[in-house]
Amino acid sequence: MRKLSILGSTGSIGRQTLEVARKAPEDFTVEALTCDSDIETLYEQIVEFRPRVCSVVREDKAKELSGRLKSAGIDTEVLSGREGNITVATLDSIDTIVGAIVGFAGLEPVYHAVLKGKDIALANKETLVAGGDIIMPLIREKGVMMLPIDSEHSAIWQCLKGEKREDLDRILITASGGPFRGMSRQQLESVTVQDALHHPTWNMGGKITIDSATMMNKGLEIIEAHHLYGIECSRIDVVVHPQSVIHSMIRLKDGSVLAQMGKPSMVLPIEVALYYPDRGPSIVKEFDPFEAATSNLTFEACDTEVFRLVKLAYETGDKGGLYPTVMNAANESAVRAYLDGKIKFLDIERTVFETVEKMDPDIKNMNLTIETIAQTDKDARIYADELIAGKIKS
Repeated sequence: MRKLSILGSTGSIGRQTLEVARKAPEDFTVEALTCDSDIETLYEQIVEFRPRVCSVVREDKAKELSGRLKSAGIDTEVLSGREGNITVATLDSIDTIVGAIVGFAGLEPVYHAVLKGKDIALANKETLVAGGDIIMPLIREKGVMMLPIDSEHSAIWQCLKGEKREDLDRILITASGGPFRGMSRQQLESVTVQDALHHPTWNMGGKITIDSATMMNKGLEIIEAHHLYGIECSRIDVVVHPQSVIHSMIRLKDGSVLAQMGKPSMVLPIEVALYYPDRGPSIVKEFDPFEAATSNLTFEACDTEVFRLVKLAYETGDKGGLYPTVMNAANESAVRAYLDGKIKFLDIERTVFETVEKMDPDIKNMNLTIETIAQTDKDARIYADELIAGKIKS
């Protein structure tokens, strides 16, 4: 039985993780849950799963939740802040954390969980984008498992089972293409937030959906795959596959190509990770290759001249060090500003490029530690925010 701490339980991945736990109570216990501020959803989850501990980032919301739980006679301990997330990630009673916090905020609790010898079921891309150079060596040192939940990396992971790593030639990460597939740069100048949030195949949170629209999500996945599978970014290709049926592929040195298929659902990769090394029961609708949505599969090249953040991700991934941290921080700031209506769609890209260029001299020779990563993330956000506010002329 896996004893779970779910970081980010009120988000899309967190809710679907609880769906898996709900259907197999004999296989999973939910020891701890966290959220940023959505205490309404968290309260309902606590009532159902009765975790020992929970944490809410916002202290005022944590106090409000604690009062409600006491009134209901529920003795779940309520923590708050970043310290609360770290405590929840390192409880002695858990063996696995599900890293589903959105953005850079997910890195620190994962880092401390690995230090404490916990297995990591990881959905958060930014943890490895910003911290892969310290997280993956630590994973090996502590002898814990990194279990990928991201659908593309779960697919790669499954395809690699039984294969020798030296036989791996290339990784082919599939992409739906997002809502703006086939558009020109000129057309992208006028797209709205509502347009960007209308994803053709996946139902995700706001930040991840915008990353899909800019194709930055593929850029992050390239760097993530580099860390997970020890392969150079130059040997990772992005393949646009609008149907989102093939979740990724690998090509072996003899030319064989292996692919993992399934309907667009995060429940299955979550289940694959949590049941590893076994296979769990079937809890998703059976795959039917003759359905209209799955019987006509197409593939296209990724246009990195239109979606230029993909090209930047290759460059920062090759450089390594703190470059991906800067890119990720600037992107998070720009996406937030775009969702708030402060900038236009292509301003996301402009902000990220400008921030990476500005900080290049500052980070070139810095040592890589959890502290320098956190400070660089902070500095990059400050610069990006000032750029967005018009305090800096690009």
